[in-house]
Amino acid sequence: MSESVIDIVAAPDHLGTPRWHAVTSPGSVAGVADLRPVMPFEYELPPPTALQPGTLDLNLYVQPQWRRRGIGSRLLAAVGAHAVGRRLIVETAPDSAAQSFCERHGFRRTGSRIHDLLAYRDIHHAWLGELVDVEHPGYRLRHWTGDPTGASGVEQLLRYPSRPGDAVVSTAEADGGVVACVLAMTGAPSQRRARQYGPAVRVGHRGRRLGLWVNAALLTRLREIHPHVEEIETRTADEDSDLVALHRHLGFRPLGRRLRYELTLP
Repeated sequence: MSESVIDIVAAPDHLGTPRWHAVTSPGSVAGVADLRPVMPFEYELPPPTALQPGTLDLNLYVQPQWRRRGIGSRLLAAVGAHAVGRRLIVETAPDSAAQSFCERHGFRRTGSRIHDLLAYRDIHHAWLGELVDVEHPGYRLRHWTGDPTGASGVEQLLRYPSRPGDAVVSTAEADGGVVACVLAMTGAPSQRRARQYGPAVRVGHRGRRLGLWVNAALLTRLREIHPHVEEIETRTADEDSDLVALHRHLGFRPLGRRLRYELTLP
């Protein structure tokens, strides 16, 4: 079927997230693209100044039977018209069609990450509760739920009361400041997988198992607030061996390695 019978249609999701569908003449979807703000919470505390404000995560996928017809390029063009001057971040599997697409369209490779997955059915919940109950003198746990859109960091979120939203945050505080944090984002009730960012621990407070503490607390809190979530996915920089070890200790299993590409739109 020729490209001319395929329309690129804006189709924002229930939260208003920018999304586009490549729709064929019978009405089926041949490809999708969407944009989401990059969460600064997956980085060290405080967030690095290199994280450009307004950076967006791009997800772009074309059904295998519809590839090599220019659909991905048309979806990217729709994204570019919407996000003029913004920087896009894409993660792809090595040696994949997505990697080739990024390289053909001028994306620059900037790193790689390890993706892990934890299923609630594999968690020993009594053990998880014991991790949460361990005392950490001088520190206290704090939780927050709501919509993190537009926030530059966890401390900004905590200035406001919890409210309905897709984010769940667990932090460790000392002397009124956040010294460790972890965040999870859920989606619609039909989406059974949440994405976790972190945990991150401030320099000077590391080596005290605070990352393990807040992560265990988050897993418990997330299940209480969003019982439809069955799995949690997380991603860690290749070089962050301590965080990888923490995830493995909690029961996360490796999904694979992903390459990171970036593109600044004209």
